[in-house]
Amino acid sequence: MPFSSREWRLAARPVGEPKPTDFTFATTTVPDPGPGQVVVRNDHLSVDPYMRGRMNEGESYVPPFALGEPMTGSAVGTVVASEAPSLPVGATVTHFLGWREHALLGEADVQVVDTTLAPATAYLGVLGTTGLTAWATLKEVAPVREGDVVFVSGAAGAVGSVAARLARELGAAKVIGSAGGPVKAARLTADFGYDVALDYRAGDIHAQLTAAAPEGVDVYLDNVGGDHLDAALRVMNRHGRVGLVGAISAYNATSLPTGPAHLPLAIGKRITLRGMIVGDHLHLAADYVRRAAGWLAEGRLVTDETVVDGIENAVEAFLGLMKGANTGKMLVRTS
Repeated sequence: MPFSSREWRLAARPVGEPKPTDFTFATTTVPDPGPGQVVVRNDHLSVDPYMRGRMNEGESYVPPFALGEPMTGSAVGTVVASEAPSLPVGATVTHFLGWREHALLGEADVQVVDTTLAPATAYLGVLGTTGLTAWATLKEVAPVREGDVVFVSGAAGAVGSVAARLARELGAAKVIGSAGGPVKAARLTADFGYDVALDYRAGDIHAQLTAAAPEGVDVYLDNVGGDHLDAALRVMNRHGRVGLVGAISAYNATSLPTGPAHLPLAIGKRITLRGMIVGDHLHLAADYVRRAAGWLAEGRLVTDETVVDGIENAVEAFLGLMKGANTGKMLVRTS
């Protein structure tokens, strides 16, 4: 029988910081599956910074959310009705129709996950695209070499919280991370494998980075942009590599932010700055999941999740994410 499902829709395109009134919470009906289809009950929804860009009008590397239509994003859930032999009822799967309780999907749009390797939620975080983002950045985009000094901004977030140990697996000699506030900064060195933690709220980030890396920085994984990118350019060594993963400091800006004042240093230092979109690196996914699952089991890879209960609180979780309310991956448990 058809499933009743609650879902979030974009009601208006935010100007600056999103507001609760930019979203609508609606109830709809999800039909029974046809041949080759399944209905999935979403158990956990992924909440990610890139979603802010999808709320704007205009094309980007991911299509924008349509006004009045259900929003999308990664989710993990349980097959509750199936007309697809390869996807039996009870299977745990991931897909991209999040922001709702139930989703009707074709067989090709669903991937079964192995919960004997790790909990289902890991496939939205450390074993999902956020973990793969950190791995691909440090392996291919801004490759870490033996003995490198690595700097990661947003180091307590979903990508940053796994980046230090992945950098170490690739040969980094020293990993420095920045986060906002003393509690998050303490987690960097206590739990996430960083050698040095910087609290950007405690003072000038360039001064802190200079003191933490007197030998200079070889690789910078940038989740923040703004003053962090400018500071990294000033401290980086010749032939340094920068992976431009995110720029959360500018996502709510109402005008184009000023570029890094010290960008000309990239010329003399021969620094490589390369944008990173995880979809370009899916060829690494299978090998990464195999490696990372083993590191998790051995305790060599540690991450965290911030879980908000109730799909009715998904927008609150997103607004909190944009203000740094999460440590590790931000998730919504739907019920």
